[in-house]
Amino acid sequence: MPTYEYKCLKCMEVFEVFQKMSDPPIEKCPKCGSEVKRLIGTGAGIVFKGSGFYETDYKHSHFTGGGETKTKELNNKETSKTETKPKETKDSSDKVKKSA
Repeated sequence: MPTYEYKCLKCMEVFEVFQKMSDPPIEKCPKCGSEVKRLIGTGAGIVFKGSGFYETDYKHSHFTGGGETKTKELNNKETSKTETKPKETKDSSDKVKKSA
């Protein structure tokens, strides 16, 4: 059930009423009995209840069983493809040496 906010047109009192959407709007101010106008509210905010929310609460398509991810496997494949080759250097005798 939503909370509606009203404002009295005479005494300018602003008050809230917790009522069903199907209930008729309030017509009289509870303080002075004059005519009231229903205000447009910002709506309800999101309320997160519980002990917490974690990244693992919502599974993504890249997750596989056993806690491993396809992303991790892809990263391992990419690093094996992009391994660096040892640098080649020349010494004074013009022979090529390979260093690690």
